[in-house]
Amino acid sequence: MGIDLSVIWFVIIVFATLMYIVMDGFDLGIGILFPFVRDAEERDVMVNTVAPVWDGNETWLVLGGAGLFGAFPLAYAVIIDALTIPLTLMLIGLIFRGVAFEFRFKATPSHRPFWDRAFLGGSILATFCQGVVVGAVLNGFPVHNRAFAGGPFDWLTPFTLFCGLGLVVAYALLGATWLVMKSENPLQQTMRGVSRGLVLAMLVVMAVISLWTPLAHPAIAVRWFSLPNLWYLLPVPGLTLVVALGLWRSLANPANHAGPFMLTLGLIFLGFSGLGISIWPNLIPPDISLWQAAAPPQSQGFMLVGALLIVPIILVYTFWSYYVFRGKVQPGEGYH
Repeated sequence: MGIDLSVIWFVIIVFATLMYIVMDGFDLGIGILFPFVRDAEERDVMVNTVAPVWDGNETWLVLGGAGLFGAFPLAYAVIIDALTIPLTLMLIGLIFRGVAFEFRFKATPSHRPFWDRAFLGGSILATFCQGVVVGAVLNGFPVHNRAFAGGPFDWLTPFTLFCGLGLVVAYALLGATWLVMKSENPLQQTMRGVSRGLVLAMLVVMAVISLWTPLAHPAIAVRWFSLPNLWYLLPVPGLTLVVALGLWRSLANPANHAGPFMLTLGLIFLGFSGLGISIWPNLIPPDISLWQAAAPPQSQGFMLVGALLIVPIILVYTFWSYYVFRGKVQPGEGYH
């Protein structure tokens, strides 16, 4: 049996996407959490927890986009055409977040509130648009003659807007539990309280999306609720509840600093897995599979050589940067 390059590239892109969600997720989550913290020194601590690593985290977004472009050009063309507006708004949000990240440390006290608002607004805009994109992909795209056949605002539906709101909640939870791990009192206590509220909101979001998708898409309902699939997939929602309960308990334990963040990663992974199960093997729901959207094997093989070289390098320097800047961040110290 030969090597299926399309499946290998699908795994690489999914891995890059998940790494981006995890790493840039808590970066963006810190911006989303700014309204919960008014003290300027505590806001500085929040930003300093990710200052050494935030820009490297976006490497995974570039890798995922470039992989989709090279390995699945049909999917890239359809998604870019269908989601031009939310993707453009997402990039604008990321630009505002990045500029504000650098400028807020160098601004005069009178200008600092402006850059704080830019940091907050850019983080929310980028996150919300990413959630809209996820919702639009779940809804699917009309394709005719290998081109997007819909309108420029097909992505604008109640479901996609709710997915945008849901991702804001997810990233805020990632950011809050990250700060539980990286900060100390009183900021840590504030984040424990915020995290508990966000856990409940996250469970509501996951429950609504888990019901909404099969009700709106019969094919997804068949995937989850037909036998024997139901028995195979039942562990996913079951594990979600177990992890959420463990997260709630770890937040109530003052001695547990890293546990809440690790359990939040588990919760995000389970939610991501559920979405993947719903659309597999379609790269462009509802009808175009990853094999139909794939580039020629020669192109995928040529790109794979580069990916096998660059991905380990990215993993090594990412691990090293997080290792070097491990530990708690104290007020008055940071990397600018």
